[in-house]
Amino acid sequence: MSDVYPPEKRSTVMRRVKAKDTSPELKVRKALTALGARYRLHRKDLPGSPDIVLPGRRLALFVHGCFWHGHDCARGARVPKANRDYWVAKVDRNRARDVRTREALVAAGWRVETIWECDLKDAEALRARLEALLA
Repeated sequence: MSDVYPPEKRSTVMRRVKAKDTSPELKVRKALTALGARYRLHRKDLPGSPDIVLPGRRLALFVHGCFWHGHDCARGARVPKANRDYWVAKVDRNRARDVRTREALVAAGWRVETIWECDLKDAEALRARLEALLA
């Protein structure tokens, strides 16, 4: 099956995909702020430039989109029908990079947590998890 958009439109759609300040990331930041946590964003001096960093707790949080990072949920298991080989390889590269980044941060003495996009559906569970991380 071919793409539902012509190439020009697909290019526009893909250009709008953000790496920073995504909706899932903003939800996590809002929850952390409500818990009174102080954090920094996208520290470039750390491996992988974590989405949220709590320096005093040596905690690095990554907020991953299920599709982009190959989560094992329904959304993450989806593979586009158009250009399938490209997308499988892309997600595999992202997952390998995530593993390398996690290992580098742990070796540097950081705690690393990944919050998946699908985890944000349950606000109470997210709050409980963040409270546990902050404790």
